[in-house]
Amino acid sequence: MRAEHQGEVVLVSDDAQYLWEHDHYPAWYVPEAHVRLDLIDAAAVRRDERVPGHVRVAWSAVDHWFEEDDEVHQHPRDPYKRVDVRAGSRHVQVLLDGVVLADSHRPVLLFETTLPTRYYLPKLDVRFDHLTPTATRSTCPYKGEAEYWAVNVNGTSHPDLAWGYRYPLPEVAKISDHVCFYNERVDIVLDGTAVPRPVTHF
Repeated sequence: MRAEHQGEVVLVSDDAQYLWEHDHYPAWYVPEAHVRLDLIDAAAVRRDERVPGHVRVAWSAVDHWFEEDDEVHQHPRDPYKRVDVRAGSRHVQVLLDGVVLADSHRPVLLFETTLPTRYYLPKLDVRFDHLTPTATRSTCPYKGEAEYWAVNVNGTSHPDLAWGYRYPLPEVAKISDHVCFYNERVDIVLDGTAVPRPVTHF
């Protein structure tokens, strides 16, 4: 792995260690000797007694992170997490407060470890008269940069309830230009059967 900041390589290592500082994703700790500490703000460098001789550089302290030559965004990928995408033909309906937001027989199903199945639906199968683009953007190391829509139903706007990827990473290219809704906050009917709303950190 390596990191670059202001055109300089500030970190190169074949000996990165994963450390889970919380439940959601790991951090990279690398041998202190592999970091150009003279090029990094000292406040951005952290040490942990669980990995002696190693340091973590704050993600935002550098401009670019790479695994080999593939850029990594937002945070390190979890080696125990899988993201799989499958084309489907099941009947997926998305509703909120009784209003149909989408109805499709050609979903793309995305399976991500620890999260519920996400149903990405072609834009032609989505009621965009209920969606308004927002300025929100997020970056996922497994999928890429997402854009968001507010959902407007019965006079109420629900911010950032739907999202999609115009240019997803190649590993999940099938979700390009599809729309996904938070299962946790809408009602999904799958092949005529209502799917219980899952409970997640979303």
